[in-house]
Amino acid sequence: MRDPITITLPDGSTREYESGTTPIDVATSIGKRLAKATVAAKVDGDWVDATVPIARDAKVELVTADSADGREVLRHSTAHVLAQAVTDLFPGAKYAIGPAIADGFYYDFELPDGAHFSENDLERITKRMREIIKTDERFLRDEVDYDEALAVFADQPYKREIIEKVRTGVADADDAAEVGGAGGVSLYRNLSGPGADENETAFVDLCRGPHVPSTSRLGAFKLTKVAGAYWRGDEHRPMLQRIYGTAWESEAALAEHLHRLEEAERRDHRRLGAELDLFSFPEEIGSGLAVFHPKGGMIRKVMEDYSRQRHEAADYQFVNSPHITKAELFETSGHLQWFAEGMFPPMELDGGAEYYLKPMNCPFHVLIYRSQTRSYRDLPLRLFEFGAVYRYEKSGVVHGLTRVRGMTQDDAHIFCTREEMAEELQSLLEFVLDMLRVFGLDDFYLELSTKPAGKAAGTDAEWEEATEALRAAAAPMNLELVLDEGGGAFYGPKISVQARDAIGRTWQMSTIQLDFQTPQRFGITYVAADNERRVPIMIHRALFGSVERFFGVLVEHYAGAFPVWLAPVQAIVLPVADRHDPYAFRIVDRLKAEGYRAEMIDGSSGGLGKRIGRAKREKVPYVLVVGDSDGEAGTVGVNSRGGDEPERDVPVETFIERLALDIAERC
Repeated sequence: MRDPITITLPDGSTREYESGTTPIDVATSIGKRLAKATVAAKVDGDWVDATVPIARDAKVELVTADSADGREVLRHSTAHVLAQAVTDLFPGAKYAIGPAIADGFYYDFELPDGAHFSENDLERITKRMREIIKTDERFLRDEVDYDEALAVFADQPYKREIIEKVRTGVADADDAAEVGGAGGVSLYRNLSGPGADENETAFVDLCRGPHVPSTSRLGAFKLTKVAGAYWRGDEHRPMLQRIYGTAWESEAALAEHLHRLEEAERRDHRRLGAELDLFSFPEEIGSGLAVFHPKGGMIRKVMEDYSRQRHEAADYQFVNSPHITKAELFETSGHLQWFAEGMFPPMELDGGAEYYLKPMNCPFHVLIYRSQTRSYRDLPLRLFEFGAVYRYEKSGVVHGLTRVRGMTQDDAHIFCTREEMAEELQSLLEFVLDMLRVFGLDDFYLELSTKPAGKAAGTDAEWEEATEALRAAAAPMNLELVLDEGGGAFYGPKISVQARDAIGRTWQMSTIQLDFQTPQRFGITYVAADNERRVPIMIHRALFGSVERFFGVLVEHYAGAFPVWLAPVQAIVLPVADRHDPYAFRIVDRLKAEGYRAEMIDGSSGGLGKRIGRAKREKVPYVLVVGDSDGEAGTVGVNSRGGDEPERDVPVETFIERLALDIAERC
């Protein structure tokens, strides 16, 4: 018998095995169902294939196909099978990278003679992938030196580029992530069948792994679309052909995902924005720059008015700042050093002075703070602005309202003492979460973003103190806290609220950033109780993030059917016939006089059925129909959005009370 080893499982229990036992052996010893579900493992925290022998005492986590980690393994393995199928069907194809992404995967290819995939090709590729899966090809890891790896990929220029960059030490994080060998390169070979030896290679790819043990362990998949993509996202590099797909542990999970995609398409804010006449992106203005139409403008007004009301009650002071500034301001703040790639190019004015469109409001608020001597009695000082900012996003990532070039940030900057910092952070988080709940988002987790490597100001000690302060503020919220290593801003760590919408998608919402650096860079101080001058702590807080993006998220969350308090039109009044117009006008006037948003659609727009259909398509919360008996009795017929049956003979007073209650409760 080989030497015994002790395996510690995630629940803390231990089991004795022979040295050389694999994770799949461990799973089998626990149960057949677990063995069937296990696709990879983590040994002492390191990813490994499920078939790798374990030679020492270790902590072992079995990764199952229905977990987030397991799905990533499934998707990356399915991407390899996609590449194999394409190279089988399109001899001479060059394959680039094929990562797992949120809910799916993709692979980039260069086809011979500049050919392009068509949507019809997806069916052929899918068929070939199913044949490979049925053959049950084993995934075999192989670690080789750089020269051997270059020889293996002699006719694959994109793989060779990655290997050369890693070997010469100039690889970025994306390139380095493709190579898993220690001082060399890790490859994965697909062996041609269950009984094939190591020389019978059907396909080989550059990869850090892990992968499922064999292709038959892959679950349900679907290729979804073909798109163009520049190599490494660089518009100066070759345009490749990208195939997207999704993969899940079962047909049921795949079907559920596809249903979510259909629902997401139905909720797409770009389509609903046009259908509901909320906003548009005129070509004459430019990419990523939206104009809001009256209905969209009304929703924004209600959002912003409510936000202002809550901020005023929470002792914020309102400020305003210009759209452009001299370059010196952003040199002092550090934005030109750390954020220049996200800024629009400068304008030369006043004899050569450079001016920039502002990407941030924070430096302006610092200058407002610095405009007079501040005492500890003035702190916390909370400044708030709906400030327009401009970011030069690449055209390829601009996406409706959720990724724009011109946006309005609901920016707050809080200046406080170190002693006030902890209480202020916790109060801010409570304020943010409560506001998001009012807007109908209530499924959260928190993400803590830490110091970015090589792109941060300040000492390690300051970053550690700031990070721990944010962690402590998050603890009482009783929400999951996820670490985002290296995701902080250049001036400090941040907590972001990640909110799930009505169909389970996650959106980054509010952010709270703790900044020890900016006050030092601008030399701002306050007079402490001992008459000494001290540097305040600065907290950056965006609640909506940007009004535009938040608006887009709400459109999709509600599928355009905004709650009554946010709806641009809260009630539409429809007279049955022309003779009922005067009474309908009186109802509309009464509602408007009491502060409600109401309209009338008369018979010139078509018959009653057609007008009811239009009101429903516009997703108006209440459609009021009035006829002969209503005019005589002072009633209305009420058709509630989503209601089962219309209500007849509802007194106008009763309806107004209902409307008032809906708005008061923000239903």
